[in-house]
Amino acid sequence: VNVTYGWLITHVVSGGPAANAGLRGGTKNVLIAGKYVTIGGDIIIAINGTKITGLDALSTYLEENTLPGQTIEVTIARENQTMTVMVTLGTRP
Repeated sequence: VNVTYGWLITHVVSGGPAANAGLRGGTKNVLIAGKYVTIGGDIIIAINGTKITGLDALSTYLEENTLPGQTIEVTIARENQTMTVMVTLGTRP
């Protein structure tokens, strides 16, 4: 799957909601155009059917449409395929 939008998960906290749902963070840092970029993690492309185009879209969606303890449907791109996982949200920082 060639994904040109979404938000790359760079880190997953052990024991947190993302880890419990099986989401994966980045696995490698590479140098691109003079900057280190984390690659290899899942890319969030939709939540509950709403397209996620980047971090701002992700943050806005979660803030306006979800509550801690709610279970949401997260569509991700991983290793050339898309899949959906259910994530039960924790408390917000």
